[in-house]
Amino acid sequence: MPLSLPLLSRREFSLAAAFAASLGLSSKLSIVPASAQTAAASAGTDFYTYKVGAIEVTALYDGIWQKPHDPAFIKNATVEDTKAALAKAGLTTDYMPIPLTVVVLKIGDRYVMVDSGSGGGQWQPTAGRLATAMKAAGLDPAKISAILVSHFHPDHIFGLLEKGTNAPVFPNAEIVVSATEYKWWMEPGRVEKLPEGRKALGQRIQAAFPGWKNFRLVEGEKEVAPGVMLVNAPGHTPGHSAFLVTSGNKQLMVSNDTAYVPALLAPHPDWQGAYDQDGPLAIESRRKLLDRVIADKMMICGAHFPFPGTGSFAKDGNAYAFTTSAA
Repeated sequence: MPLSLPLLSRREFSLAAAFAASLGLSSKLSIVPASAQTAAASAGTDFYTYKVGAIEVTALYDGIWQKPHDPAFIKNATVEDTKAALAKAGLTTDYMPIPLTVVVLKIGDRYVMVDSGSGGGQWQPTAGRLATAMKAAGLDPAKISAILVSHFHPDHIFGLLEKGTNAPVFPNAEIVVSATEYKWWMEPGRVEKLPEGRKALGQRIQAAFPGWKNFRLVEGEKEVAPGVMLVNAPGHTPGHSAFLVTSGNKQLMVSNDTAYVPALLAPHPDWQGAYDQDGPLAIESRRKLLDRVIADKMMICGAHFPFPGTGSFAKDGNAYAFTTSAA
């Protein structure tokens, strides 16, 4: 059954409404508070299904990283700044809540996954629920015909790799990724150039992926599945990609890590995350993509948006406001 989010408490609703009012926007504006997300997850509601025209979209909850506050997390903001942004959105300030949602598109009789999750907790021990969510949603991993990879960070690709052996989890699925992303990580000498904390990731990528025969590298912006276009959104990584889903007159932008955590980057789009390899370029891509989403009045989802990860953006002066929705 599709997920129904639990009702917000009066305090949580008031927080969301106050956030909306502070931006001068409609009272419909909200971000699902952490308590509501936790309640939904603990109730076993790990998936949510909605439609984009004739395409069925299933959001799968892979868990959450309860990241300790770190002054280096946002390069141009303090921990106090990030806590204030979380509080204004009605989210916990005890830690940085970074949920992880994976999307599966049912296009005709084909199943196309966007990214692969964290691989049963290989990224974070509290984020490893994808297999359970797929089972609950009635999705057979063997029927996934293609996996569209946004970028090669662990929370997006470790689900492709068996723990310990690096064997492919989806050996029969085509793995589609920007050629820019793939070639950057495969460049000779790349591992040695990476920051110390990224070297193990680079080594794993270079050890596993070159031997796989199921990669398709995409140059530029092209259709990568029926009704799905790769959209270049570099900065977070050199070849970071979003995916535009179109069916009839309906559209959904699968933004992946372009807008990262909306509670932070909607009101502060010029904040640079520590995981953005090119901060200024990430900001440029973020603004370009969000302006497009707003201009075309389309839905948007993101890997680290509050579960179920779908909603819409509106302009607020030189910044943005995010409305979560159950489509």
